[in-house]
Amino acid sequence: MAKVSVIIPCYNQGLYVSEAVDSVLAQTYQDLEIIIVNDGSTDEQTAVILEELTRDKTTVIRTAYQGLAAARNNGISAAAGKYILPLDADDRIAPLYLEQGVELL
Repeated sequence: MAKVSVIIPCYNQGLYVSEAVDSVLAQTYQDLEIIIVNDGSTDEQTAVILEELTRDKTTVIRTAYQGLAAARNNGISAAAGKYILPLDADDRIAPLYLEQGVELL
């Protein structure tokens, strides 16, 4: 199986990130890692949520604010997967998304 690295940049969207992570962890394809990049969030609630986030297969990287593209690239640099899935912090994916994507690739 080929590992998929799901990269989730997060800037002040802590209220949504758990739903994004839940949707990834609910995948039928489980050879995956989740890398959340806290891109210098200034929202205290987001900072607390990401600081306390402990989920399977999930790592949180903290950086100074650099913008979406740089945050995504920082996550990709830390990734170990053969495939990369960029996912916004306020997005969710259906349970078969990774399985079908890896099959096609």
